[in-house]
Amino acid sequence: MDSEQILAIQKDIVRVLRNIYDPEIPVSIYELGLIYEVNVSEEGKVVITMTLTAPNCPIADDIVRDVQEQTAAVTGVVSAEVNLVFDPPWTKDMMSEEAKLELGFM
Repeated sequence: MDSEQILAIQKDIVRVLRNIYDPEIPVSIYELGLIYEVNVSEEGKVVITMTLTAPNCPIADDIVRDVQEQTAAVTGVVSAEVNLVFDPPWTKDMMSEEAKLELGFM
């Protein structure tokens, strides 16, 4: 897989991530800034590094599972792994301008 194909897969993954929401927040996890990194290898293996707004999020397992399953379903992806991290901790500054506007922080 060449760099152009990898970039296309990354874009497709971001499109998928923009459609995953925390049910308590009307903004996608991508716009919230919860996705730190999307790595796609030449073999089509994907590793996503993400966080949550709080370590004790009651639906953490559901969100991580959604990210993994929906990423794995993207054309060209042969496997998807999600690494949940809390360092650096999430802050409101990580949100996109769109998310800040939607949530009334601007």
